[in-house]
Amino acid sequence: MLEELLHHDKALFLLLNNLGSPTWDAFWMFMTDKFTSIPLYLLLVFLSFKQLSLKKTLVLLGVVALLITATNGLADMFKYGLQRLRPCYDLEVNSLMRLVKGSCGGRFGYFSAHAANTSAVAFFFTFLLGSKQRYIGIFLMVWAVLVAYSRVYIGVHYPLDVVSGMLIGLFFGWLFAKLYIFAVQSLALE
Repeated sequence: MLEELLHHDKALFLLLNNLGSPTWDAFWMFMTDKFTSIPLYLLLVFLSFKQLSLKKTLVLLGVVALLITATNGLADMFKYGLQRLRPCYDLEVNSLMRLVKGSCGGRFGYFSAHAANTSAVAFFFTFLLGSKQRYIGIFLMVWAVLVAYSRVYIGVHYPLDVVSGMLIGLFFGWLFAKLYIFAVQSLALE
């Protein structure tokens, strides 16, 4: 059963990865670059500060730092624990794929920390900003999906890597949003 799932994952990877073209490579490299998200993160901090007090925003920054640390740490544990090869290191697919990025990254890829981090941050802020800022939540979730897909497009992750990362990110985003609310209430910052 697991072997069949992994076989389908590889086939889907090859289909999606080979849909790419040099015309779109720069866009997807832009989407996958972690530094591209810095302006978005700064905007989220600014919007949070406008909606919250300085103290609440400082707590929020601390919780988000813990959130990213947790998703990265868990991704590393899975990568080195399961040791699933990235597509470019997998002899079954590496001659059939497009590697858009100059290098493949670390040897192991399950699950995608990029997908987990972006989904976690997107859901964290979507959950906290609530229905008042629905358009921001929609934008953040679309952004998370694009970043996750970029990992398949450039050839460094299988679809299962990014879907798993996104699901873990959604859970951690929700969990840390609850942690933030608890911290604000416990510190009487309401």
